[in-house]
Amino acid sequence: KMATVAAVFTRQPWIRTPEQVVESLFRVHTKTNNGQSPPPKPENKRVWASLVKGKAAVVDEAVAEVHRRDPDGRLTLVALTDGERALQILVSQKLNVILILDLLHVMEKVWKAAHVFHPEGTPDAEIYARLMTHRILEGNVGQVVKGLRQTVTKRNLSGSKAKILLSVAAYFHRNRDRMRYNDYLAQGLPIASGSVEGACKNLIKDRMERSGMRWTQSIAEAVVKLRALYLSGDFNTYWDFHIRKDQQRLYPPGRWAVVVK
Repeated sequence: KMATVAAVFTRQPWIRTPEQVVESLFRVHTKTNNGQSPPPKPENKRVWASLVKGKAAVVDEAVAEVHRRDPDGRLTLVALTDGERALQILVSQKLNVILILDLLHVMEKVWKAAHVFHPEGTPDAEIYARLMTHRILEGNVGQVVKGLRQTVTKRNLSGSKAKILLSVAAYFHRNRDRMRYNDYLAQGLPIASGSVEGACKNLIKDRMERSGMRWTQSIAEAVVKLRALYLSGDFNTYWDFHIRKDQQRLYPPGRWAVVVK
């Protein structure tokens, strides 16, 4: 059973260049940061997850939190999603937001294309992926799409290799309006959903997928909700509320009285 996970947080701008992002993505043998400032930490992060609610319901909860934090619409709103068109439409309908294709999903496609020509783990595959990533981050997505399609034609590729390259090209072309990474970086906007991926790991995987665990849907949903409250820093407030409601249920007003002697 797949869980739907969402997160809302605030973050200070972090201006970078495409070259700096490429170096951070492909930095393997060095621990230096090449003069980059440390990334700003997400602030006031809240997470939601559900196994039974649909995406629309979870997105509605996140949207309500956004409006609560920014009722006057003064902040710049950014939404990072994967390439699922239905989710992108849903988010854009509910918020006046800058919709960005998560770079983590872009990199999955980049490596797929690289491994068409070079074995996994080889220096040549890394060079191919690095060059393509740099072109994408510079805002040249159209050239990347054109190059992939021309490669299939000029090399007369067929079968699985052609299918992979054309599917990657189609994915980039479909999401090109959400891949203006050069503009996003210049504005200091986030381009990857590391915080949400971290929420998926901390909220779902670390708690729900331990060895030997088996769940009924209702119990799993309850645990996920409690876990989300805990990770959002709301557990103590919720627990006080829970105790008050339980006391009201057990001892409804008008039926019980406390006598002090």
